[in-house]
Amino acid sequence: MASVYIPVQNSEEEVRVALDQLPRDASDILDILKAEQAPLDLWLIIAREYFKQGKLDQFRQILEEGSSHGQLLLAKGELEQASNAFKIVLEGDRDNVSALLGQACVEYNRGHYSDSLVSYKRALQVYPNCPGAVRLGIGHCYYKMGNFKKASQAFERVLQLDPENVEALVALAILDLQTNEAAGIRRGVEKMQKAFEIYPYCAMALNYLANHFFFTGQHFLVEQLTETALAVTNHGPTKSHSYYNLARSYHSKGDYETASRYYWASVKEINKPSEFVFPYYGLGQVQLKLGDIKNALSNFEKVLEVYPDNCETLKVLGHIYVQLGQTEKSLELLRKATKIDPRDAQAFLDLGELLISSDAGAALDAFKTAYSLLKKGGQEVPIEVLNNIGVIYFEREELKLALETFKEALGDGIWRAFLDSQAKTYTVDAAASILQYKDMQLFHRLEEDGFVVELPWDKVTALFNLARLLEQMHNTETANYVDAYLRLAAIAKARNNLQLSIELVNDALKVNDKCPNALSMLGDLELKNDEWVKAKETFRAASEATDGKDSYAILSLGNWNYFAAIRNEKRNPKLEATHLEKAKELYTRVLVQHTANLYAANGAGVVLAEKGHFDVSKDLFTQYQNCLRKFYYNTDSQILLYLARTHYEAEQWQDCKKTLLRAIHLAPSNYILRFDAGVAMQKFSASTLQKTKRTVDEVRSTVDELENAVRLFSQLSASSNLHFHGFDEKKINTHVEYCKHLLDAAKVHREAAEREEQQNRQRQEVARQMALAERKPVVKQKNKGNFRSTALNLLFTISILERRKQEDEAKRVRQQEEHFERVKEQWKSSTPASKRRDRSEIDDDEGGHSEKRRRKGGKKRRKDKSSKSHYEMEENEADMMDDHEELEDEDANVNYREHRSQGNDYDENTEENAQELLAAAGLEDSDAEDEAPAPSSTSRRRRAWSESDDDEALERKPQSSPVRENSAELQESDGEIREDVDKQHGDAAMDDED
Repeated sequence: MASVYIPVQNSEEEVRVALDQLPRDASDILDILKAEQAPLDLWLIIAREYFKQGKLDQFRQILEEGSSHGQLLLAKGELEQASNAFKIVLEGDRDNVSALLGQACVEYNRGHYSDSLVSYKRALQVYPNCPGAVRLGIGHCYYKMGNFKKASQAFERVLQLDPENVEALVALAILDLQTNEAAGIRRGVEKMQKAFEIYPYCAMALNYLANHFFFTGQHFLVEQLTETALAVTNHGPTKSHSYYNLARSYHSKGDYETASRYYWASVKEINKPSEFVFPYYGLGQVQLKLGDIKNALSNFEKVLEVYPDNCETLKVLGHIYVQLGQTEKSLELLRKATKIDPRDAQAFLDLGELLISSDAGAALDAFKTAYSLLKKGGQEVPIEVLNNIGVIYFEREELKLALETFKEALGDGIWRAFLDSQAKTYTVDAAASILQYKDMQLFHRLEEDGFVVELPWDKVTALFNLARLLEQMHNTETANYVDAYLRLAAIAKARNNLQLSIELVNDALKVNDKCPNALSMLGDLELKNDEWVKAKETFRAASEATDGKDSYAILSLGNWNYFAAIRNEKRNPKLEATHLEKAKELYTRVLVQHTANLYAANGAGVVLAEKGHFDVSKDLFTQYQNCLRKFYYNTDSQILLYLARTHYEAEQWQDCKKTLLRAIHLAPSNYILRFDAGVAMQKFSASTLQKTKRTVDEVRSTVDELENAVRLFSQLSASSNLHFHGFDEKKINTHVEYCKHLLDAAKVHREAAEREEQQNRQRQEVARQMALAERKPVVKQKNKGNFRSTALNLLFTISILERRKQEDEAKRVRQQEEHFERVKEQWKSSTPASKRRDRSEIDDDEGGHSEKRRRKGGKKRRKDKSSKSHYEMEENEADMMDDHEELEDEDANVNYREHRSQGNDYDENTEENAQELLAAAGLEDSDAEDEAPAPSSTSRRRRAWSESDDDEALERKPQSSPVRENSAELQESDGEIREDVDKQHGDAAMDDED
């Protein structure tokens, strides 16, 4: 007969059981099976054998004991082994209720709710009078399957069978709470309270009651209930819920450390986020508050894995990625959030905030969408949203839309009454209007008239931006931020009131003495007042206030060192090299922080040029043109001004003028551009007149440029608001007089150049005739001799004309020099010696080094300040005086030396041979004149410094030239010469006939 072998624990021995000799009392065999923990299949084999032998009681006893083992495995969470145990029992008895209920629990815990429901129903069919707890399982299966109606029916059936069933009461309460209706929530809380009264230690009832009291703000009850729930249960998900409630309570009270610990405890009680995801979200929120961004990111990503379309999680992750610098990923998440829920105004606001720095147009669309959603929902639009919309309109130069938006943001108030011209107007003297910025009496008068002038804190930014808008619209009458003081200081500076500007900046520093913008602006103003030591300390303080990260302050310190190097009057090479090296170091530091900083690159280029590294500096300077091509569609007048400045420093006057004319075309109301264009024309004319050799076309062009310069300066001089544009009427008039003086001199040079051009054409004609004569075949020797005599006569005539011209030029130059010396002596005699000495020192300090000052670099300009070319007012007066003196000295001396030497050479050599006559006539190589070294620009500048004793150009009238009188004499002598020549030609013709 068949037998089974039961293995003995911790041994290789086995117990043999003969199936045909099973004991009548099944307890004996059960003791062996339990003691040796026999496999379940042996239990099933022995149970079947009892069934075959008709011993049903023993069969039932073996199956019941075997299924209890499955219940134990189920309680331990070993679902697979428990399922095997229940299946073994069900294979022997498919209607075993205990096994059916056990298998139903296994399938429920596996998430197979439909299979679990089948097992519960089978058990109910087999044993209809089973306890009501069986129907609890059916209700839970329907609940998980989403069939809440049948779930509710199942729970109500349980209560019919057992009115005090706590689990059924809690389940029905949860269903009522989930309706999110006031009546349903009330019924749910009542059921929870009833369950608590029946059994005060039901953990689930305690958790849901704690959840209710959390929303009512009774945090002390939340803590009591959750602590009780934690004490009475060991079930992981239930404990997780309890810890979560406790963490939320501390989170809402601001105790983030304690909340973080309880959130973490809640997370530990669950196996995976999908079981209970809320503690992960709360833990991420607390970690964000505590600054633990990386762990917060990890927890929110776990939430997103469970709920990939949750907009709140998407928005939070978008903010985290922004803080981590992953802007593209943040944009992707926020755009996804707006697509999932197009009615989420906050998502569009977050998207707009993120786009505002990179894509203003898209940001504006997002803000406008959020604005529309808030309006449709009947919600109030936040002031910051309207402010952002207004700022974007302002930056896009849509000023009217910006004005309307700022008005809406500010709402009703005294500012609105002023803008709409509804308030009483208060007249202020226009000449003293700038003083009203510090006058508080206006506000006292408004209060006396019944106006409320107090400004809510949330409208300060909008009102400041409105003032910036009105300033941009040139409405400076309508404007306590530090920035507000600085904007007022900028307005005062634009009106050329430097003293008031300094006072306003100091007022800003009283509010915040470490404000880098205020310190930098104060340093710039101190430089304009020539307070170099103060400016250096101020810029250094601005740099220290930002730990060396303020580019403007560092650039200004670099400029200071560069100026200190080129302003060294004693020309100490060691000190100059030290300042240049320090300037280079500061410019380089800015470039390391901001590689695209144009001003630092320009400053470095200037320093390199000073050190002789011209190739590197040239590469840097050429970037201006590339910048102009790439940005603002080549139509930005400010960049054109920078480009013109570069041409000015390189003494490319015509390119400078062309660039400025284009800028004037783009900004015709900018008087500074017109002034700069006049200066460029003046410099071009002066440099042309200083040339040793110049063509008649160049001189004619000089006359035209000077006429245009006089016209420009005259227009500026006639303007009624010069000081608003930073001009001094005296200096403008000085430019006019100086250009008129140059124009008179240029006209004289033009006449001389035209005569010289005519004589050159005569020389070329003689040379051409001689060349033609040499190529013709010689027919008669006599004719050849006659031709040579005729040519010699012509050359003799030209030489006489040349000599007379030189004498006239020398005489005119001597007269000009004598007149200039008389004027200078008269001026010196009328000026005290001490005043001349003081002015001479000033000229040495300022005018003497103007050429080097014009090569300054790294000059950074703020975007919201009035753009100004600094060489037009600070440098051109000294340059103009230098040019004035240089032109008078050089034009007189150089021309005098040139013509006088030519006259002397002719006197010594004109009678020696015919070759000297050709030289005098200009047929010899004319390049010999250029071999003599021209006086250097340095010597000319030094001579100009020593001779210049005044800040304004001397007023000189053109001298009466002897040219007109001499021309009459030349006409008479020319007639006599022509008669002699004609006579000689007639004699030659008669000889030919003979």
